[in-house]
Amino acid sequence: MSAQPIPGPDPATRPPRRPLPAGACDAHCHVFGPGDRFPYVAESTFQTPDAPVAALTRMHQVLGIERVVLVQASCHGYDNAAMLDAIAADPQRRRGVAMVEDDVTDAALDELHAGGVRAIRLNFVRHLAQRPELPDAARLIRRVAERGWHVELHMDAPDIPELEPWIAALNSRFVIDHMGRVPAAGGVQQPAFQSVLRLLEQPQAWAKISGGDRLSAGPPFLDAVPFAQALLQRAPERLVWGTDWPHSNIRTPMPNDGTLADLLREYADEQAVKRVLVDNPTALYWG
Repeated sequence: MSAQPIPGPDPATRPPRRPLPAGACDAHCHVFGPGDRFPYVAESTFQTPDAPVAALTRMHQVLGIERVVLVQASCHGYDNAAMLDAIAADPQRRRGVAMVEDDVTDAALDELHAGGVRAIRLNFVRHLAQRPELPDAARLIRRVAERGWHVELHMDAPDIPELEPWIAALNSRFVIDHMGRVPAAGGVQQPAFQSVLRLLEQPQAWAKISGGDRLSAGPPFLDAVPFAQALLQRAPERLVWGTDWPHSNIRTPMPNDGTLADLLREYADEQAVKRVLVDNPTALYWG
């Protein structure tokens, strides 16, 4: 599969209409490169322009984001160096979610923990060609759970019902990325989203009400609102939010991150917004 070129993020971030609460956390964003320091893996399924931490920081300053959770980008594969470098520049206010191979050593996990990593991400999405074998994934999850870490599950919506029994049997915290990546056009009753709601009945289950632009048919992404609201009704104390900057592999026009921040106020009242942006990420990543 040849790597497909993708656009960079909208550089003209506009401020949100209402300020975000103090201590707000972007719990899902990435850094890409710069490629001359942190090369991209040859097997990456997309070609991206550099999206380094300096550009991410400028975007966060406009939004009023004070804390960050960096998720390892698939374009860097299992080399977490770019993410760790970004965390090291502000280790008190940044955390990381790493990608690791099944045979990762304990020493390597120790180094990641010292570098601010508090979770691993498993990519089950087919376009990344990184779907793990379930027995291997379960063993890896048990290993990182011993360190107090959790696992973040990145899945294609049609696969969630099939994976639901396996996920439900996990005896450690897990986080479902991007509201399950369900298409908004399918409605909240679609089987994949009902699986997500059932999983959130478990106390170890979390989800990210990020990726509204990925669910949506297009700006201003209001068709994603019922999904976020359904998740908020189910488990408001176990949800976090992120911009997903720099927005790789999206189907809709490139979103402005100010628009995504405003979408939060369509999802929830001020008390719930504070919970999602401040209290919940503190518990999940800094607890």
